[in-house]
Amino acid sequence: MLIDSHCHLDFPDFDADRDAVIARARAAGVGHFVVPGTTRKGWPGVLALGARDDVSVCLGLHPYFMQEHAEGDSEALAQALDDHPEAVAIGECGIDARLDAPLDAQWRLFDAQLRLAKARALPVVIHCVRANDQVAKRLRQLDLPAGGLIHAFAGSPEQASKFLDLGFVVGLGGALTHERAKRLQRAAASLPDDGYVLETDSPDMPLAGHRGERNEPARVAEVCRVVAQLRGQEPEAVAANSTANARRLFRL
Repeated sequence: MLIDSHCHLDFPDFDADRDAVIARARAAGVGHFVVPGTTRKGWPGVLALGARDDVSVCLGLHPYFMQEHAEGDSEALAQALDDHPEAVAIGECGIDARLDAPLDAQWRLFDAQLRLAKARALPVVIHCVRANDQVAKRLRQLDLPAGGLIHAFAGSPEQASKFLDLGFVVGLGGALTHERAKRLQRAAASLPDDGYVLETDSPDMPLAGHRGERNEPARVAEVCRVVAQLRGQEPEAVAANSTANARRLFRL
């Protein structure tokens, strides 16, 4: 069985055919889905999906939506975690240096969530774009007890190793299926068997050959085949390792 360790099945992109999307994924061998929260107003939709036996949920405040976040959201997140112990992690949260949103505001929001993760011994799901070294430094300072996931990892083998040393795993998805992603492919090949999970980031992060299309959790099976080829392993071994890693990280 495969686990899509990061997919946004709550997004409006799936409102018209969500059940069919899940059915296609299950037909492709994907038996479980981890759905992160991104905004306070979006948490109810995430939690509703979490009522399914095959969905686990996370709650967080994503840097991409800084304009939607408001004062008090971090406190609301703490309360939501109290009210919903079924949440398996805090996230999606993090730093995105591409955005217009001021980095100091991003860091304040991110740090508040990291401190929640430390206090509650929960893993954290991190969106980290053009900030791998800075994020690794902050994680080292905080020494989070439950580690977490560096979602959509796009760094070097050396950066991946730093995150693994901190108790994190890296998420491998559609980005590494593109021919130009040589550095990321080297990183994927260098990881230990317990250092990664597979993900789609649906509806985003399209795979090679699917540009312009909505991404779906079913395509984690394609990601698995590419990762297996890069690592010189059988797809069944990669699937088994990724699933075991996701189960361990999220305590599934």
